[in-house]
This record gives sequence, structure tokens and C-alpha cells, in this order.
Amino acid sequence: MAERAESLATLAGRALQVTGTDGTETRIDLVGAGLGGAWVTMRWRDAGSGGIARALFSAVSGSGETVALAEEPLGGDAFAWTGRLPPDVAALRVTALSRTAPFQLEDVTIRRRGRLGLVARAGIRQPGLTAQAVTWRVLGLKVRARGMIARALAHRAETGYAAWIARFDRITAAERARIHAEIAGWEAPPLISVLMPVHDPDPRVLEAAIRSVRGQLYPAWELCIADDASTDPRIPRLIARHAAEEPRIRSLRRAENGHIARATNDALSLAGGAYTAFLDHDDLLAPNALFEVAAALRADPELELIYSDEDKVDARGRRFEPHFKSGYDRELLWAQNYVNHLCVVRTQTLRRLGGLRPGFEGSQDHDLLLRLTEGLAAERVHHIPKVLYHWRAAAGSGTFSDRALARAEAARLRALAEVASRRGARAERGEQGFNRLIRPLPEPPPLVSVIIPTRDRAELLAVVLDGLFARTDYPALEVIVVDNGSTEPATRDLFARHNAEPRLRVLPAPGPFNFSDLSNRGAVAARGAILLFLNNDIEVLEPGWLTELASIASDPEIGAVGAKLLYPDGTIQHGGIVLGIGGIAGHSHLGLPGNAPGYFGRMGLSQEVSAVTGACLAMRAQVFSEVGGFDAAHLAVAFNDVDLCLKIRAAGYRIVWTPHARLVHHESKSRGAEDTPEKRARFEAESRVMRERWEPVLRADPYYNPNFSRAAAHYRL
Repeated sequence: MAERAESLATLAGRALQVTGTDGTETRIDLVGAGLGGAWVTMRWRDAGSGGIARALFSAVSGSGETVALAEEPLGGDAFAWTGRLPPDVAALRVTALSRTAPFQLEDVTIRRRGRLGLVARAGIRQPGLTAQAVTWRVLGLKVRARGMIARALAHRAETGYAAWIARFDRITAAERARIHAEIAGWEAPPLISVLMPVHDPDPRVLEAAIRSVRGQLYPAWELCIADDASTDPRIPRLIARHAAEEPRIRSLRRAENGHIARATNDALSLAGGAYTAFLDHDDLLAPNALFEVAAALRADPELELIYSDEDKVDARGRRFEPHFKSGYDRELLWAQNYVNHLCVVRTQTLRRLGGLRPGFEGSQDHDLLLRLTEGLAAERVHHIPKVLYHWRAAAGSGTFSDRALARAEAARLRALAEVASRRGARAERGEQGFNRLIRPLPEPPPLVSVIIPTRDRAELLAVVLDGLFARTDYPALEVIVVDNGSTEPATRDLFARHNAEPRLRVLPAPGPFNFSDLSNRGAVAARGAILLFLNNDIEVLEPGWLTELASIASDPEIGAVGAKLLYPDGTIQHGGIVLGIGGIAGHSHLGLPGNAPGYFGRMGLSQEVSAVTGACLAMRAQVFSEVGGFDAAHLAVAFNDVDLCLKIRAAGYRIVWTPHARLVHHESKSRGAEDTPEKRARFEAESRVMRERWEPVLRADPYYNPNFSRAAAHYRL
């Protein structure tokens, strides 16, 4: 191991000292390498990563300060970073981003870069920004020029799906050899039973489906086929031929057609594996599908449910419409079966639940998942962010859901209604036919304290107050306006007009603008069990918005809830916050039309997110106190909402974004843009705080697929 560590990292062909190679933390010594302040390109391989970062590279200074280096996937298992190392760099530290997916570093190389080569590379990526950098350099402003060049070098263009497949989803001969070698080192690899109910598919697609199992790189599988009384005589002959050729195939034939739930349960009766995978009779497994599942199970044997990303494949074999999924999201699963394919369940649990339920055809998988995950800890569910399942969309392979959509929707709603009733909630049909779970309000409804920091801009504040007092139907609210030194007569007049409103209090709070401090002061003065932090430039659209927020915030599992905010032109301003966008965080689906469904319907469905904006953020006062409120000392203006939400998640609560509370946000109209040297310096300081405090979390948002670009939260590759 020591010999391997010595040769792991090289600079101009010279080996660098490496310590720690256990896949959780590695340190590469750069003392004496002469790389302080140097522009370099680093390249490395993380064997088995498939282009999804499992390691965080950081430059460590002599004083112990660290700066994260944002990697760029090159395809396969290769990554790179080009940029300027800190002047006093002493080492590179590599840390694991996930405890269940340790990295396997290979061939780390560091190469110095010349000025002309850097400018040329940056110019290809972002020519406009590079031209600005050259201009500033000519004018002698080196620091600003360096920053622009670094931003240009870090830019990564979005790509189409075909290009993504060619770059990141090809299993090379070397990768096959690596997988076979890894499996050979496993003791007692888990047996995975693949269930396949069959009823009159095109024999050609059934042949392809069976061969996709027989072609698995992972050998510990069995294929359990239940022929649901197919009328085409070619089907039983085809199944019998494969069973004769391959002893890992087990089959039975039903005497009468019982539909997919009964046929799948009969296939389950044949299963001997500890885990069960589901495969439709016309779909395809990727060659590495069961290997990736087995690797996840070896990393965490306590898992109950494993699922992967998927796409569709047409009659010509062309892959399209990929679904790059969220990590486990209970809220989203109530609304839609985003888990879908590939889905693997512990066999013992599947049998305890009684398998699939007849009568839920078309949504039988969703019904199973709702029953399976009810009360299940999130840690027992694992998402594999790789496309391991190809769902056939071609003539001759229509699904029950396609042929009887209304019946499938009714079954899906009935399945959720059972879960909802046990929570004292109810289920309704939502947008696009998906489910909507409506939580009950406690009785009596809890007092909501609406906290609005403001300074003048009476024309904006008047709209907020009118919306709260005249256009909101929630019965129990108080409004605390935290006045940050207003001086304009219009503001005094506005307060005077509302002087008789018993639900309004004005809390004087003069001094420099500090959103966190103002909000914390409002929370101290609040009497409500629920706090709602609201910007002074919010406009109410619908009377039921606060009831929606309060009902979700009252759920003891939920730590915070945010709303769907629109710009005045009707486009989306806030669809939840995604970590890592632009380095720290950004808003989901920013700028899309307000009625657009979003990625796989996400903008019409309640879902879990890592954070929501402080412009409209509701939470129980007890939770706010428990996590220490907003950080007024270090995050006066920017990212205080993200920091608060991350503290809430760290305390074990979930955060929900709902599209069923819609408001207009006239963003930052009262405070202005970040366009002065002082504001920019403050923003950079607050950005550093976030990176130092949350860097590993910012790099791995569980609700945003790691295959997506971090340039913007538009769900693109």
C-alpha cells in the first residue's frame, strides 16, 4: 500500500508524498514543490465513479486554511481542475463526499500552466469574460483579472443527452475488467431475484429483456418469470428455451390471466434472493445494473429500498427522455412515483407487505412504495444516480398505465388516501393528475407571527399589509414589522393608517441593515407558535396560501416550509433552493413560466428541498429556537436562509417547498442590487463563511441529481 501511495500523485513525473488512502481522506504533500500561487491543471481518476464526484479536493495552506477546488468530470472516471493554487499552499486534501461511496483515486497528476495557454483555454469557454480579464490585466488590476480567468476556466457548458451518454455512460473494456475484479473479491455476494411478469409482449422485446438480465456483469442473480396466461404460443416457447439454456432462470405459467399484480406475486413465490428487483417484460437493464445494486448493499446491508435513474428506449434502440432523480423524497413520492425503475426491495419486507395488491393495477408499484416507505427511516433508502434501466417506448410494448390512465390515476389517489388517513390528512387529485396530500391544521389553528423587516418603501409594505389583513383567509395571525430606521413621511402615514389594527405591531430597530438580526429581533417579540419570515416586497395572490404553509409547518417532522414565488411578470423566482449552484446555492427553475410543469412535473408538486428562501419561510418557533435562529454575526444579508435551513436539516427535520402557496416577489426592490464595493466585499465574506461551514454539504445536494450542471438549477446535464 505504501508503494502505491508513493506513486499515486506526480508533479512533472516526480512522485509526491501521499498519506491516507482508505477512501475517506487522502493528503498529498506539496511542501517544497514550488506551487504556491501557481496556475496548474490537476487530473485524476476515481475508479468506479462513473463521472460522479465522490471526492472533494481542497488546497490547504500552511496555516491550515482550506479552499475547495471544484472538479470537472471529463468522462468515464476522469476528473480535472484548472486554476491558481493559494500562495502558501502546503498540501492537497481529498475527503469523501459520501460515507457509502468511498473514492478510489488513481493517477493524480499536477502540471503547471503557462499564461497564454490559460487565456486560450478560458477564451474557448467564456470569451466575453476572458476579454474582460485581459483588459483588467493590461490596466494592472491583476487580482480582478485572475478572478475572471478562474471563473472562465471553471465554466462548464451544458450538453445534450446523446453527448452525455457518449461521455459518461459507456462501459469500456477496462471498466468491465475492474467490475469483474471487484466482484471476485467479494465474499458471499447477495443473490438478487429479478421478477418479470409476462403477458403477450412482442417476442423480440421479451427476448431483449431476458438477454439484458443474462448479460449482467454481476453473476449472483436469478430471473423469476411468471407467464400470465399469454395467448401467443411463441411466448412460453421463448421462456422455456431461455430456462433450458440458463439455470438461473426460473419460470411458471399461470392458468388464467390475473393481471400484473398477481403475476408479479407469483414470480415472487419463485424468488430465493435476499433482494428483489422488478423488470417489465419489454424493458432493459443496463449491463452494470445489478452490480451497482449489489455494491450499494455491500456498503450498507441495512437498506430496504434501492432505486436508480432511468430513461426510455425506442424501437431503434435510441435512448431518450432520461429521468435523473432526486434522492429519497417522501413528499415527492406521495405525489408521484418518481422512484419507478430500477426498483429493488428487500425480499423479506416485500413478502411481509403481501407483495403487489390486485385492484391497484396501473399504480401497483406506487401503492407498494407508499406502503413500504410509511414509517421507514430515510437512511434505509438509497438512490443510485446512474441510468440503470431503459423503459421501452415502442409499438407492441404499451403499458397498462398508457391504456387506462384514468384508472391508474384513481388507483394512485386511493393508495395515498390510505396513507393520508393514518396521518389525519386527506388526499386530493393535484395538477397533471398527480396526488396532493393536504395536512390538517391543528385545532384551534396556531397563531402565526409574520415577521417583516423593512426600511421605508411604504408603497411596497402597503401591498404586503393589505395582502395579509384583507386577502388572506387564515384566522390567527399577528404581523410584526421590524422597522430598520424608516424616515420617510409615507412610511409614518402607513403606520398611522394601520394604528387601529390590533394584529399589527411596529418594532423599532434602527442601525445598519442586517436581515438576520432584524429577523431574530422579530422572533423574540413574536407570540405565535409558527413564525413566518416575509420580505416587505411580497404580494399575496390567493387567500389560502398561509393555511397551506401553516398546516405543513405544524407537522412535527417538518422543520421549515417555503412557497412558490413568482416575479411580477409571472415567471418563477423561487422553486426551492438547490445547493452548489454558482458555488453556494441558487433557485430551482428560475425564470421558467409560472405555469410550466418543470422537470418531470416538479413545479406543480410539493417536495423536499435542502433550503427555501427567507423571503417567505415558515417554521415552528420551537425549531427556530432549537437551531439558534439566523446567524446575525456572520451572515447579515446573504445565505442566512440557506444556513438556517441546513442547521434545521442537521437537527433531523425535513424542509418542504409547496407550489400550493403562490405569491409575487418584487425581489430586493427595497434594498437594491449588490453593486457597490462594500456590498460585494460583504457578499464575498459571507460566501467564505458558507464554504467553510458547509462545503461538503454544498457539493452534494441530496435532492439535485449529481449528473446535472451546477451552472444553474435548470435540471440540465
